[in-house]
Amino acid sequence: MRRSKYRRASRSNNWFSGKRRIIAVAATLVAFGGIVTVTQVSNASTDRTQKKALAACDDVQAPQRAKLSTETRKGTYTTNNGKVTQHPDDGAGDTVSTQTLRTRCRTWVMNNVGNNGGGKGNQTTPPTEAATVPAADPSAEAPEEGNGENGNGEEGNNGGGEQGTGGENGQGNGEQGGDNGQGNGEEGQGNGEQGNGEQGNGGDNGQGNGEQGGDNGEQGNGGEQQPDPEPTEEQTTPPPGAGLGVLTNSCDTSNLTPHNGFQEGSRCVSTEFGEVGEANANPTLLITRAPRAVNPNTPFTLTVSTRNLIRDRFLAAGQGGYYVESSVLANGLVRGHFHTACRMLANTNEAPAPDPVPAFFVATEDSRGGATPDSVNIQVPGLPNAGTAQCASWAGDGSHRIPMMVRANQTPAFDTVRITVRGGRR
Repeated sequence: MRRSKYRRASRSNNWFSGKRRIIAVAATLVAFGGIVTVTQVSNASTDRTQKKALAACDDVQAPQRAKLSTETRKGTYTTNNGKVTQHPDDGAGDTVSTQTLRTRCRTWVMNNVGNNGGGKGNQTTPPTEAATVPAADPSAEAPEEGNGENGNGEEGNNGGGEQGTGGENGQGNGEQGGDNGQGNGEEGQGNGEQGNGEQGNGGDNGQGNGEQGGDNGEQGNGGEQQPDPEPTEEQTTPPPGAGLGVLTNSCDTSNLTPHNGFQEGSRCVSTEFGEVGEANANPTLLITRAPRAVNPNTPFTLTVSTRNLIRDRFLAAGQGGYYVESSVLANGLVRGHFHTACRMLANTNEAPAPDPVPAFFVATEDSRGGATPDSVNIQVPGLPNAGTAQCASWAGDGSHRIPMMVRANQTPAFDTVRITVRGGRR
């Protein structure tokens, strides 16, 4: 059968013709124009924000040089046949130039301000720089060679990487940050479970254990009940210490200048405390060997033993690495280093002044240490003055702070000895 040449036209095929097609095209052009306009406005705003942030980088200045200990060898050096790296004065002598700081600032702005930052476009001021390397396994065999170049390059960032992500660390900052930063409602109220079962903090590790929470209002606040810090918009559960009269828990309430990673006073440090392990995995330290008396300007040795401290993290203070990194655990153990200092005491009847520089100071990292105690020998080049010297050693996390302990009645990782310096110049 032949098809008719005179088929009736279908109405459904003609709805998108004539005026309707013109209207549709016009609407599409209007919509596209609106998108282009919004995009251009957004890009213009982004460009202005980025330019403003880049302009601020031109005002960055390197700080003045810090005072250094008087008898310590200058510059990073190694001992124990190159296995142990010593950082005099916590790296305060390893300074950074203004030009380097400005370059760091500009690089950060280009990578983080505007549409380049992968969701970080709202942040317009660079954080204090400190990078971490992936968490090490303390059970693994330590390398033979020391970290001679660890953290003392121009950037002083100790190897880069994402800070505090934890990797297989078991602490998982990425998932932990949101809850921990707000204090987990259960934890702040002192509930036995604490809401952190996966972290292994346990019921005994509460921040305000039921029996304690009610009575602490009078303790340490001079009897004055302080209002709780204002909650953030996202916060829906009470922060740790709610109801105890906490003075503040952030630098938002401080009138001081934000800390910038250098050794400068009258600043407010906003770096979070970070991770704390189990009580039986907290660091300890002991000076196991020291002379009772030495002659002036005569080298001697201190032997320091540490437990539960992985000595692989160090950010040079002179590079802007002071108080900038939160505490990071590797398999439940603190990553950091330890310090040793010797100073002469004017007398032994009262606490000494805090600001004079010591005769000797080093920070020790050797990519060793772990759950099993081990020892490091510290070579002191000698002390110049007759009198009584106080030599001390204490653990430090990546930002030089003494590591946190789970319980308030645990002794932190530090030790001190007195040494008599015979005769010599005064």
